[in-house]
Amino acid sequence: MNAPVDVSFFPRHAKPLSSYRKFWAARFGIAPFLPMSRDEMTQLGWDSCDIIIVTGDAYVDHPSFGMAVIGRMLEAQGFRVGIIAQPDWQSAEAFKALGKPNLFWGVTAGNMDSMINRYTADRKIRTDDAYTPGDVGGKRPDRAAIVYSQRCREAFNGVPIVLGGIEGSLRRIAHYDYWSDKVRRSIVVDAKCDLLLYGNAERAIVEIAHRLSRREPIEQITDVRGTAFVRRSDDATRLGWFEIDSTDVDVPGVVEPHLNPYQTTSEQAAEQGSTCAKANAENEVASIDTKTIATSAIDISATGQKGLNITKLPTSQPITFMHNPALPTRVGKQVMPPRERTVIRLPSYEQVKSDPVLYAHANRVLHLETNPGNARALVQAHGAGATARDVWLNPPPIPLTTPEMDLVFDLPYARAPHPSYADEHGSHDHATKIPAWEMIRFSINIMRGCFGGCTFCSITEHEGRIIQSRSETSILKEIEDVRDKVKGFTGTISDLGGPTANMYRLGCKSPEIEAACRKPSCVYPGICQNLGTNHDPLIQIYQRGRALKGIKKILIGSGVRYDLAVQSPEYVKELVQHHVGGYLKIAPEHTEQGPLSKMMKPGMGTYDKFKTLFDKFNLESGKKQFLIPYFIAAHPGTSDEDMMNLAIWLKKNGFRADQVQTFYPSPMATATAMYHTDLNPLKGIHRDDRAEKVDVVRGEKRRRLHKAFLRYHDPNNWPLLREALKTMGRADLIGNGKHHLIPTFQPMTDGSYSSARRKNSTVSDATPLKPMRLGNSPKPGQLLTQHTGLPPRATGKAPPKNFNNHRPR
Repeated sequence: MNAPVDVSFFPRHAKPLSSYRKFWAARFGIAPFLPMSRDEMTQLGWDSCDIIIVTGDAYVDHPSFGMAVIGRMLEAQGFRVGIIAQPDWQSAEAFKALGKPNLFWGVTAGNMDSMINRYTADRKIRTDDAYTPGDVGGKRPDRAAIVYSQRCREAFNGVPIVLGGIEGSLRRIAHYDYWSDKVRRSIVVDAKCDLLLYGNAERAIVEIAHRLSRREPIEQITDVRGTAFVRRSDDATRLGWFEIDSTDVDVPGVVEPHLNPYQTTSEQAAEQGSTCAKANAENEVASIDTKTIATSAIDISATGQKGLNITKLPTSQPITFMHNPALPTRVGKQVMPPRERTVIRLPSYEQVKSDPVLYAHANRVLHLETNPGNARALVQAHGAGATARDVWLNPPPIPLTTPEMDLVFDLPYARAPHPSYADEHGSHDHATKIPAWEMIRFSINIMRGCFGGCTFCSITEHEGRIIQSRSETSILKEIEDVRDKVKGFTGTISDLGGPTANMYRLGCKSPEIEAACRKPSCVYPGICQNLGTNHDPLIQIYQRGRALKGIKKILIGSGVRYDLAVQSPEYVKELVQHHVGGYLKIAPEHTEQGPLSKMMKPGMGTYDKFKTLFDKFNLESGKKQFLIPYFIAAHPGTSDEDMMNLAIWLKKNGFRADQVQTFYPSPMATATAMYHTDLNPLKGIHRDDRAEKVDVVRGEKRRRLHKAFLRYHDPNNWPLLREALKTMGRADLIGNGKHHLIPTFQPMTDGSYSSARRKNSTVSDATPLKPMRLGNSPKPGQLLTQHTGLPPRATGKAPPKNFNNHRPR
């Protein structure tokens, strides 16, 4: 196999994870599972834990679970790490189970934001939780990071609290909270943590752990990238920074004075308190040359020598002026301080809470400062007077190199839930099954990051735009580990991907351009000319993986970025002919340019190109496989007409969506800023007509309408759609022909919505509607059951005559 090679183009200026000297407790060795009880600690020979991780998820020792990655990484550094998973938060007693941590608490709400985990997009409580044994809901509190931090402080006051996870990452500054419908403070302030680690935290947590082990006060650890903390105005560590005030918009910049045409350059410089270095240098050189020639002439007359070779006399040399890196630099006419010592002051919490324009502005600045190569520190004031403090955000963490990614994924994970979750038969497959683990049980994560920049997605805000890829050797080794060690493996790898299926080893062709780039997306509005789109390394992994002994099939469960895939027909061929299990999910998200431009997604022309390749290679392989497109309802920038056109497209192409995805305003996302402010941060923020307004879908009735358009085939939605179509002047879409969207008749329904997740379905209290026959009755089989437009399961019965009208094309 090939040796691990760092294929990332991004320049790394960070201490390697493997270069730290191990902590003395490394002598205890590796734990089969990180302990969750005193008994387990005793079996390992521990008298205490150096670090205790409190998490809102059940403990699964697998590299797809954050607490396992951080815990195993700290263990590899020599620290004793314990886990308190889903503790009873009603008191601090459960947080004392492992005793007092020697160094710090590590707190995380889990792999999901606790509010998103608990509530649907319609703010209804979920009854299930995929990260809990038995899929039982209610095992973690709302805003778990805040609650856990408070209980940790109650349990052992004085122990530093280091907060991490996606809930902390997405709430690191003042943010709009969809569930309370208001702007909340930074979670650093609400949780009262000592440090917040945002993004992938391996690099930061290792450095912090070693510095705390050397008894360095946590208050002095203010220089670690990827961290946020509270700074008081009297903090000495804030000295030496250049602050850029960005607390307002449409404020005139510095007005430069008019030059006096009658002054020389030297006089102008002297008037400003400086000197004209070029003019002074020329005068000095001229003076030196005159003196040199005069001296030479004296020497000649004194010695009587003749025929002196003048070319050997000293000649004038240009003077080179070197820039002092500690001083500001000039970009054009604007003086810019050094980026590494620059902090941008965002509008304060009080400002963004009361002013939507400044909220959108702060969101735009935050997203512009996300490239580790050029991002500057950010600071946001919270409070006034005696309670005034600044939330300080250091620049994002440096992405991991390929060897470091291999180190993280090659740690000794048990790849199973903790034994305490097993049922009476010692199994994790029945009553105590953890659905999230079941989903990734036989999957392989090959990379991190996403440069798509979709405005509704939180992956970029958490993992960054720089793709961090594992080596082929490490990936194939993990496939073999799953084959040989994971109970229940039948020969099929369920996924070989990551946040996106096909961004493995893709990145900018130039490290200089990558380090300087401030674009929010590498693929919108089109694929950047500097982006490498070679899929050959990924194709090779697919081929080598499926050639391994004992591997029957490798499926691709991660979403395929089809605008990248069409750049490599060879990749599409490999994917379609060997790695699709009947259905392949992709995410056009919409068909209309209005919402697509607010999502930063490609148009349907790219989807059509991919579908052409998909169908071509399906035909060549003799397989019947289908694309499953995903769409979002009620996204900012979506009009009622946009949803109507999407519904027409769905019917024309034979798709019937069962599970409908409604826009969910997650904290800190750009689309959430649009939802809250009615402004588009992608186009620049102003207080006048230059700012682009966004049509935002609010209110239960309009959100229901947009969902109804996606489920145009559901009889429960037909009354609402008929009313809307008549209001929109499109009554021509109501009828019983194939070209109509909905029929004129109304069958008996109870008004309820039944989804695949029936526990969260809404049952109507309304009386069932009586059957209506306003036109010709439908032919037998014309109204199919609610499915995705795919062929029904084989039941031995003949399909309806018009079945082909509902197959995806």
